Amino acid sequence: MLHTPMNDGAGLPSQPGKQPGRTMLVRHADALVTMDGARRELRDAGLFIEDNRIVAVGPTAELPDTADEILDLRGHLVIPGLVNTHHHMYQSLTRAVPAAQDAELFGWLTNLYKVWAHLTPEMIEVSTLTAMAELLLSGCTTSSDHLYIYPNGSRLDDSIRAARQIGMRFHASRGSMSVGQKDGGLPPDSVVEREADVLNDTQRLIETYHDDGRYAMLRVVVAPCSPFSVSQGLMRDSAALARQYGVSLHTHLAENVNDIAYSREKFGMTPAEYAEDLGWVGHDVWHAHCVQLDEAGIALFARTGTGVAHCPCSNMRLASGIAPVKKMRAAGVPVGLGVDGSASNDGAQMVAEVRQALLLQRVGFGPDAMTAREALEIATLGGAKVLNRDDIGALAPGMAADFVSFDLRQPLFAGALHDPVAALVFCAPSQVSTSVIGGKVVVKDGVLSTLELGPVIERHNRLARQLVEAAR
Repeated sequence: MLHTPMNDGAGLPSQPGKQPGRTMLVRHADALVTMDGARRELRDAGLFIEDNRIVAVGPTAELPDTADEILDLRGHLVIPGLVNTHHHMYQSLTRAVPAAQDAELFGWLTNLYKVWAHLTPEMIEVSTLTAMAELLLSGCTTSSDHLYIYPNGSRLDDSIRAARQIGMRFHASRGSMSVGQKDGGLPPDSVVEREADVLNDTQRLIETYHDDGRYAMLRVVVAPCSPFSVSQGLMRDSAALARQYGVSLHTHLAENVNDIAYSREKFGMTPAEYAEDLGWVGHDVWHAHCVQLDEAGIALFARTGTGVAHCPCSNMRLASGIAPVKKMRAAGVPVGLGVDGSASNDGAQMVAEVRQALLLQRVGFGPDAMTAREALEIATLGGAKVLNRDDIGALAPGMAADFVSFDLRQPLFAGALHDPVAALVFCAPSQVSTSVIGGKVVVKDGVLSTLELGPVIERHNRLARQLVEAAR
């Protein structure tokens, strides 16, 4: 029978006498992964969508046969849109910079800070468009971005403008650095901000842009950069501001052994103890990396519902270690996936990140450390939970109409169609054929439909050259 939602006050489905919204019918997908409570995997299936939300999910024969827009996805795998929980999109301007190719985290940052000091508002906007295009074409429909450096008049508004243009669901994180080298921090003094200015601008952004409603396309996050670049006072004040407005908190934590050593020397605590002392635990908080999170830290995060953004490619690139994701998930820690910055990953391909998450856990902890379906769950439902959302990450009535499809007729899937879901993770990373966000087609037949990508990439490359040359 047709799966229909109960009326939960969200306006689903259209009620008698209500003017129906624009509808979309997705049908005949070879395989459809719901990631709902039952974790259904349906054959010859589809979705019925009204406006920006899913009304019905099921076999094609059980769905309506007409709609304002019909997508026939024969030969495709359909999954919920992937969720990216950690990124620094401006870093797509500094991929593979020679001076930072072979350094660990602190050395890598030291080499790149002096380059990023020359960022401009135009560079922020164009790099965000480029990074989001890469994410969208690789299956991501919701992304956070942690922008923590604001030289030369740059603002988070520059990123937000790009997200609205390209059509991505966006969690814009207002990062900050306030402790420069003269005060014992890692960043140069030229790129840190006054703490009062940080808090005032963060409040402005929340009041101007944040949408706490269901299916929100834009939310603002309070996100001081890291324990080695902001003061304890700013961490506490940021937490208080976030909770005053009911928005989420995000920062870096326990990324590598030097990070641990800094925390112990500077604060006399482990990173997890430091986070707890500052009030940086809870369901409204997520930390990036946590590669070196200890047993006590894992227990603390599980007890408080504190989330983790796992970034396997970046952790490998900087030799930070292997995050204990299996232990975290077994303990009940919410874990999502993040591509991290393109200067420490040198890519933002979400399916590649899913695959790498699986492979890295197996290298560290054995062949049963993570299954393909667990990796996919981390990248969908896991990411949604980390971002404190219950309206994305699954294909079910009442959820946001965010989904992507992959063409199973590509050579990279040949011989693997006995299990197309596992094939998506085990086989070479694939680009999407279709991407729909909030009921709007953003990628069609593998081509971005909201942006002419060629001129953007040309402009991006020109700006990247200017940025690196300015630092010489």
